Amino acid sequence: MTPFVRHDGRVAALPRVNVDTDQIVPKQFLKRIERTGFAPVLFHDWRYRADGSPDPAFELNQPAAAGATILLAGANFGCGSSREHAVWALREYGFRVVIAESFADIFYANCCQNGLLAVRLVPGEIRELFTRHARAAGAYDVVVDLEAQTVLDDAGFRAAFSIAPYHREMLLRGLDEIGRTLLVEDRVAAFERGTRNAERGTEERVSDSTVPRSHFRVPRSGEGNHA
Repeated sequence: MTPFVRHDGRVAALPRVNVDTDQIVPKQFLKRIERTGFAPVLFHDWRYRADGSPDPAFELNQPAAAGATILLAGANFGCGSSREHAVWALREYGFRVVIAESFADIFYANCCQNGLLAVRLVPGEIRELFTRHARAAGAYDVVVDLEAQTVLDDAGFRAAFSIAPYHREMLLRGLDEIGRTLLVEDRVAAFERGTRNAERGTEERVSDSTVPRSHFRVPRSGEGNHA
């Protein structure tokens, strides 16, 4: 994945609460086995009319939202089912950041796994961002800095956000959980060697004292048998 350090982009505002993953990617489109091809159906039921033409009333179809890379949303964004396709669609559409008051836990974790930064801000800060976006008639840009953990604009807005160190490292380095695990592949291998030794009933252990030890051991024949 592309590492996320600092991003300066146009904001698209979606002032709706409880946007669930079926609204982000409706269930009838979950037929692909690839992680691509979902951008055209992002927010499908809101984005298109019954005849398939774009609905000009939908927020992301507004001219000022063209090319937006930061989505400003309402509370409890990404609720509903756990489908990862919702994050894939947002990323493929071009979003690098979603800012909201709160997110569903599984959606938030899926964002971290796929290089999409989900930023939680307090309600007052979210309201201020919506106000500034409306005042700018949609032509509103902000800077999201993951290293500094801040959201800024050029008119004095500044808000700090928190993120777990584990998720922050993954995003800064462009890693998913498999990539993060491979960073300690040598320790994983050493742990497995120790586990195999224990299962064989040998006393041979790896020398690195920082490697976790498995205390499991298969009993030898006759051990634990009492008349």
